[in-house]
Amino acid sequence: MRIYRGWPLIGPLGNDLAGGVANISIFSIPNATRNTTRWAPVTHSTPGVPTLVVSVNGNAATFSGTAGLGQVAGLLVQNEPFVYRCQKGDTPALVAAMLAQLVRTTRACWLSGTTVSIPGAESIIARVVADGASVTEWARQRQTFRITAWSPDPISRDSLCSSIGSALSSVAFLSLSDGTNGRIRFKSTASFDDDQDSQQYRRDLIYDVEYGTTVEASAPSMLFGDLIWSGASIYG
Repeated sequence: MRIYRGWPLIGPLGNDLAGGVANISIFSIPNATRNTTRWAPVTHSTPGVPTLVVSVNGNAATFSGTAGLGQVAGLLVQNEPFVYRCQKGDTPALVAAMLAQLVRTTRACWLSGTTVSIPGAESIIARVVADGASVTEWARQRQTFRITAWSPDPISRDSLCSSIGSALSSVAFLSLSDGTNGRIRFKSTASFDDDQDSQQYRRDLIYDVEYGTTVEASAPSMLFGDLIWSGASIYG
């Protein structure tokens, strides 16, 4: 059995059916798309999970794990923030070195491997966050698809279509490549036995799939919040 997207070519299809090989073609019906947008844009966000880890022991912060793009590491030293956004190829030792360089602009700091020590600091908070992902649905549409079973005899065609119908009857939503789902519904069916001389027995199963047009974007995560800096409240 062959399953493919698009409409079959007559020559290869005839050869397959003559050899007892059934075909299933999946084809989007032209001019059968409808705009079904009826809601305001909706955004769904997924938090990021950092692979870089930091721990604090007294006045020292030690980094471990794996650094990489999309992660932000920071030290909050007595309510003064020092933040570094990881770059491609960074290591925990390099992240520690970059933060130590930032800390040294205002106070004494020691660096030993992946550990940043700040002598005299009364409080140190160290954190790592990762960018999340957001998906916004801006529009919706409904597309009609034709699933066609091509068989060398009516018995195998009926059996094949029965299996397809049973499998799809229990599916309410199809998982799409952007992480969203499409609502699938059976619409109609029709059989075509006009090409019996060519041993081509065909049945169409028509389905509607409604899905959204989405735009993906990066969603930065908060590292430190509600800071008091020079008498003003800062969120970030």
